[in-house]
Amino acid sequence: MIPWWRAEPGGVAVRVKVQPRARRAGLLGLAPGIDGPRLKLAVTEAPEDGRANQAVCAALARALDMPPSAAALAQGGAAREKLVFIAGDPDTLASRLKALNSKALA
Repeated sequence: MIPWWRAEPGGVAVRVKVQPRARRAGLLGLAPGIDGPRLKLAVTEAPEDGRANQAVCAALARALDMPPSAAALAQGGAAREKLVFIAGDPDTLASRLKALNSKALA
């Protein structure tokens, strides 16, 4: 299985599948994607004027106990499947992602 995140210099890249205009925001587990599994993330914002993209970045940063400014969209601005880069220590973020995977996504 291809991992849904990878360590990179200066942070981690996380592959997500977004469900905009959801009734409730939150992490919904793993979902299949074009190139392997992705973290499924629901946001209540509509995909207009980049609001859903901002909500995705903020939600992912919050889930990893990072400030919202640490997350930035790297790919997929107009698509549901996105790549989000989280800036920070890759080892620390990797351990938080592993914990997130084992607890919230099990």
